[in-house]
Amino acid sequence: MTYREFNSFCGSLPATTYVVQWGGAHVWKVGGKVFAIGGWERGHHPGITFKVSEIGWEILREAEGCRPAPYLASRGMKWIQSYDTGLGKRELKQYLKASHDLVAAGLSRKKRAELGL
Repeated sequence: MTYREFNSFCGSLPATTYVVQWGGAHVWKVGGKVFAIGGWERGHHPGITFKVSEIGWEILREAEGCRPAPYLASRGMKWIQSYDTGLGKRELKQYLKASHDLVAAGLSRKKRAELGL
């Protein structure tokens, strides 16, 4: 998945905002909370970082082309980074959507209502 595809997909999810921060990373948020980061490119493929459920963590943390996200996972957070030829586009989109849903579910009821979620 290219950065263009990544940004287009994340922008298609409900109530998202985009910012470039942390040294040029493409950061996507819902309700002001990060759900996806595109950055730290290795080779010709971007590293795409996203939040996962407990089950997603167990499946992906040792999968080829995936790793616990630098900085985030070391703080006990369940974030995975797919890099090089890690996840295919379809699977990555499913995990990005799930990350969006996980982060949105963690927002207050009032905030979700404000955002139409």
